[in-house]
Amino acid sequence: MSGIECLPGGTVKGSIRVPGDKSISHRAIILSSIAQGTSHISGFLQGEDSLNTLKALQSMGVTIEREGDRVSVHGAGLHGLKKPANTLDMGNSGTAMRLLLGLLAGQSFDATLVGDESLSARPMKRVIEPLQAMGARINSQSGCTAPLTVLGQSKLSPINYHTPMASAQVKSCLLLAALYADGESIIVEPATTRDHTERMLRGFGCPVVSEGRQVSMSGGQELNAMDIEIPADISAAAFFLVAASIATDSELTLEHVGVNPTRTGVIEILRLMGADITLLNQRDIGGEPVADIVVRSASLHGINIPEALVPLAIDEFPVLFVAAACAEGETLLTGASELRVKESDRIEVMAQGLSTLGVRVEPRPDGIKIFGGPMAGGVINSHGDHRIAMAFSIASIAAGDLLRIEDCTNVNTSFPGFVNLAAGAGLKISMHDGNFNT
Repeated sequence: MSGIECLPGGTVKGSIRVPGDKSISHRAIILSSIAQGTSHISGFLQGEDSLNTLKALQSMGVTIEREGDRVSVHGAGLHGLKKPANTLDMGNSGTAMRLLLGLLAGQSFDATLVGDESLSARPMKRVIEPLQAMGARINSQSGCTAPLTVLGQSKLSPINYHTPMASAQVKSCLLLAALYADGESIIVEPATTRDHTERMLRGFGCPVVSEGRQVSMSGGQELNAMDIEIPADISAAAFFLVAASIATDSELTLEHVGVNPTRTGVIEILRLMGADITLLNQRDIGGEPVADIVVRSASLHGINIPEALVPLAIDEFPVLFVAAACAEGETLLTGASELRVKESDRIEVMAQGLSTLGVRVEPRPDGIKIFGGPMAGGVINSHGDHRIAMAFSIASIAAGDLLRIEDCTNVNTSFPGFVNLAAGAGLKISMHDGNFNT
């Protein structure tokens, strides 16, 4: 297992472009694979998570050609997928497993989804139950965890479903299954979540109706190929938004970042904390809003994070916790129990790490209170969670001594090239083989 070593301090300057959006990359590969015709995708994220989705569709007979971040997908049509010869390995990606479960629910063949140790412990009941209500046949381990085997059947029934949690993965899973249902499906969420699937379905020619927190669509509609330009991932950009905010004398431009309003919770939260963030050159590319983001050094202060913003920043909280540790005063997060069932228990793992650095924290079942103050150095165990590892890399800017992060192999699942990009922007960061002696 590899580790990251960071010296304290550093400033953050210049212009960078982070990799393509992971959420959109997953969806682009899946929908183009079941469309009629050839779709061309640019800006595809070359991380392990999205590549596992690509390989899974290739295993189901889809012809896909890739050259760097440019991908051509020769769609098989709505009913053109074939039984894979082997199990489909989703690695560390909950998004891939849940979305493909929805896709497989409507196929005529059997298929099995597996993942790594972390993914195999993540909750799948939230998608299995509504899919079974639509007529899907799914076998799982006790506790509704992977491996998951979907048994082929002829037709799904539409569903009218109120999701018990705000989850774009659940919504997207059910929308993919709804493509194979005979009639109109309606999905209602308790709070707004990212809407990339709805936008992209419309781009492929499938009318999806969004009314507040309700989404509806009719099954059986063929998708037509299109070209997709994937913007830079705001979840990846978030690490640098915090880095430039907490570093001294910083000014950083993040180019071509997706600023879909269902994903910009991190910007809104940082602005509430006093961050100096400006959006320039705002435009619309392929149905997704995009902008260049300029962030400068700022004096942050603690806040009570509005619960309405939690689903809009759910993946960014590890690095937002770092911002809170560097802010003056107290920051309180509530309504975020979903963080406990991510790649790790992100509330507990971040609390442990911040405590190691001398930051006072009070974890709660659905959130955490963080008391801003000075940070020491130390050795942090990221528990194999890529966002934890990257968040503590950013914390090194404000640390008082050398900071080492263990178990960082999975950083490449979401952000290939993170260490090199961070070093180029001004962080004193390097990668090391093996863990560190404490």
